[in-house]
Amino acid sequence: MTPRIRALDALRGFAVAGIMLVNTWQHGPHQPRTGIDTTIEALFQSRFYPIFSLLFGMSFVLFLRRAGRLRLLARLLWLFCLGLAQHTFYEGEVLTDYAFYGVVLLLPASFLSAGIPLLLLAAGVTGWGVWAGGGVLLIPGMFVLGMALMQLRPPARLLLPFFAVSALASALLVLAWATRDGWAAPRDPRVWTVYTVAALTGAAALSTGVLLALRTRPGARLSGVLEPLGRMALTNYLTGTAVVVLTSPLVHADPTRWSVVAVAALTVTAQALFGRWWLARHRYGPLEWVWRCLTWARLVPNRLESGRDHHRAVPDPRLP
Repeated sequence: MTPRIRALDALRGFAVAGIMLVNTWQHGPHQPRTGIDTTIEALFQSRFYPIFSLLFGMSFVLFLRRAGRLRLLARLLWLFCLGLAQHTFYEGEVLTDYAFYGVVLLLPASFLSAGIPLLLLAAGVTGWGVWAGGGVLLIPGMFVLGMALMQLRPPARLLLPFFAVSALASALLVLAWATRDGWAAPRDPRVWTVYTVAALTGAAALSTGVLLALRTRPGARLSGVLEPLGRMALTNYLTGTAVVVLTSPLVHADPTRWSVVAVAALTVTAQALFGRWWLARHRYGPLEWVWRCLTWARLVPNRLESGRDHHRAVPDPRLP
């Protein structure tokens, strides 16, 4: 069995936490505008799902290597079914989009030569997504980019310069968006294009920034918090959206928007604590286990056998 890669689990956990914050905010009122609205829209909205999509493409490569395309197709079809189930209570779900783009783009792209061909495809699909309006249309480009990066394994020395460039580009683009009165005219095509590119560069800055932080001495503690969130991403995403729906009356009734921060923080904290407890005893999160059983069409063992169980996460020296 392929060992887990701790940096990717931690980065996925970071994306899950960010998605919880943004989803909670999106389902509340935005007028009258507060400082929390401005901060989330300028710095966080649309930044986390590109990271999550990139990681989906990377995990696609890992699963493909050990399971093959037919099993991967089954995995995507079951993901689509989970998305349909989620859609019954949460219309903003993206699991069906993930499954759809996985089938129509990632599976065919897996026949391409690794490296430059995939990078060129990722650039073209991402450019199309920006031109077509961004949003969920950025998902397929991030999928393919994740595949390419997982195959190329760029060296860790590129993290710092890439973080610096992407952070500067994001700051300048956000400034350009704000000076064009992006808050007043969010759907003007030119203004929205600037915002979409700012979101992509912001996602790059956030992800490389987290990877850099994980390499520092305090990074071990940060990783310990984020890894359980990432390893149980499906469970946390689905339960998080349920919390968003259940708490929406509270969020709508709060003109200060502090309830958005409180709901997201409490939910992520509870998920991190539960995930830490659960994963000390099990290989997979609850819904991750169900998904795996459906994919393999058999009951997959989930209890950890010992402290040296082969599914425990390990660092990968070839990844940043």
